[in-house]
Amino acid sequence: MRSLYLLPAIVLLALACFGQTAAPPEVNLDTTGKTVDPCVDFYQYACGHWLKTTEIPADQTSWSSFVEIRERNSGIMREILEKAAAPNAGRDAIDQKVGDYYGSCVDETTVDARGVGPLQPELKRIANAKDKAALIEAVARVQMLGPNPLFNFYSSPDLHSANDVIAYIDQGGLSLPDRDYYLKDDAKMTAARASLVEYATQMFTLIGQSPKQAGDSAQSVLRIETALAKAAMDRTARRDPKTRDHKMTRDEAVALAPNFYLNRYFAAMGTPQFSTLNVSNPDFFKQVNGALESESLDALRTYVSWHLIDGSAPWLSKPFVDANFKMQQALTGQSEIKPRWKRCVSSTDNALGEALGQRYVEQAFGADGKQRMLKMVDALEKSLDQDIRSLPWMTEETKKQAKVKLDAIRNKIGYPDVWRDYSSLEIVRGDLLGNFLRANEFEAKRQIAKIGKPVDRNEWQMTPPTVNAYYSPPRNEIVFPAGILQPPFFDKQADDAMNFGGIGIVIGHELTHGFDDQGRKFDPQGNLRDWWTAQDGTEFEKRASCIADEYSNFVAVDDLKLNGKLTLGENTADNGGARIALMALEQMMADGPAGPAAQTIDGFTPQQRFFLGFGRGWCEKRRPEFSRMLVSVDPHSPGKYRVDGVVQNMPEFQKAFNCKAGQPMVRENACRVW
Repeated sequence: MRSLYLLPAIVLLALACFGQTAAPPEVNLDTTGKTVDPCVDFYQYACGHWLKTTEIPADQTSWSSFVEIRERNSGIMREILEKAAAPNAGRDAIDQKVGDYYGSCVDETTVDARGVGPLQPELKRIANAKDKAALIEAVARVQMLGPNPLFNFYSSPDLHSANDVIAYIDQGGLSLPDRDYYLKDDAKMTAARASLVEYATQMFTLIGQSPKQAGDSAQSVLRIETALAKAAMDRTARRDPKTRDHKMTRDEAVALAPNFYLNRYFAAMGTPQFSTLNVSNPDFFKQVNGALESESLDALRTYVSWHLIDGSAPWLSKPFVDANFKMQQALTGQSEIKPRWKRCVSSTDNALGEALGQRYVEQAFGADGKQRMLKMVDALEKSLDQDIRSLPWMTEETKKQAKVKLDAIRNKIGYPDVWRDYSSLEIVRGDLLGNFLRANEFEAKRQIAKIGKPVDRNEWQMTPPTVNAYYSPPRNEIVFPAGILQPPFFDKQADDAMNFGGIGIVIGHELTHGFDDQGRKFDPQGNLRDWWTAQDGTEFEKRASCIADEYSNFVAVDDLKLNGKLTLGENTADNGGARIALMALEQMMADGPAGPAAQTIDGFTPQQRFFLGFGRGWCEKRRPEFSRMLVSVDPHSPGKYRVDGVVQNMPEFQKAFNCKAGQPMVRENACRVW
């Protein structure tokens, strides 16, 4: 799944909802109040006044348009949930589940009174594992409850038969955001490891271990996770889907790593019968097999227990919540924990997203918005088709194949046609941790049950209130939840030039993902298949390398530069998306009567308003610690470079603002793939 904006999923952290809405940024002032030349620094031109007047709220790691919309959506969901949580004999099944989940979450008094008690039965289950073969069943149980100790197990479309869902096992089991946090010895990474040990020591103490025992337990966690990190594949290398393509028989997988006791594990997970699976990183399982041999049963039990404690900590009593947040602070620089209601809104969305989503859509998204979006998607697809047909570097043979893939892309707007059924999920008022764990188990069983079945093409992988969008290579689809179809990206009251610069570029971004360095390796049906001629593949790689080199020279924070290869797909999509969105706007103006979109407004031409709409969407501030973390784990560039990195490659921008050769926003050797 390739998303427009993705914060890393870190088991260790409780990264949830976001802060307060700020006013839309003004467009022509820098931080000193002087007019900025857009050809010198367009990001400062579009965002300067906003950057000068906006502060990151204490409970946030960053602040941007995405965060603003998420905060606005959180407020809408809070109103829905507080109404649903109020005792009411007339509540229907949806309101009962979302209301009781949320009501249990905001009831801190009950949660604090119960302490670690709700977790004790699961901790005892791990402690009772009599040998390493039995421990794998405890691993399976913990994975059903949310955390993923040791490795990851999931279902997904077969890379070579995209209509069929198969089982996957993959590397995993880390608490820190990335393998580099365990393997690099610079001051920041060393400090992160020290924070992890301090955090784990505190957690083990809270469950009743002596200070000495808790310290030893924390060292066991770090030692085992370091072994997992050493065996893990680098995040950049994993971008190539071919590195994760290792389908084998179940017997071959079992023989690959006998100390994982995979047959016993699959039985404990309750999987359907299957004979083949994909082992995304065979070397990981080979190497960790040795670590499982050398580590003691006690150390492994400690490690598995740790993941359960850590994953549950945000929903236990205050000492656990505070310790968990202190670790989050160390990694992200966030000053204050989010208010309880924000964390509870986020948790309810995670647990019951398509139940809460029904109420959200009723309140925040109308049919008129969906129809306008569909028209914009159609316009962008026509522009991408035109762009592909006009490419001078691509042969006709590959262009024909690209056209077939483009025509096959499915569009999903707003919300699913069929809502998920949560009737079998038990939500009990007053049992926060139980609700949290049962919701995780419900979802785990739902995912496991897909193995051996056809892909459900109607399923969504984000909830309707989510402020994001994605392209899925195996499904060859673009998806836009209602949550992102809000100002400033999509404003039903704004003119088309601003909307094409906002949500239009989002649409173009997701469409381009189908043809970026990863997406291009999948065919129209979603199979991993090379449909390019050798010559065209070489020409693509040459142009993609230009973008990778360009962004590798951008400084993210302090002396730390971006990883142009890690961010290549998103940067390619940003560049291609902007170009085809502008093409669509100009085509619409050429085809239709001269309306507001074709007029100069407030002194700005349509093209200038398009770029201002684009720049406004990426005004952003990040805490330094958070910026440093994202360089390691996030495939997206910071907002400044999502703007300036794109416009300096676009002659259309330079024409719109009368830029001259040699100015910073006029790249001498401009990069262009699409």
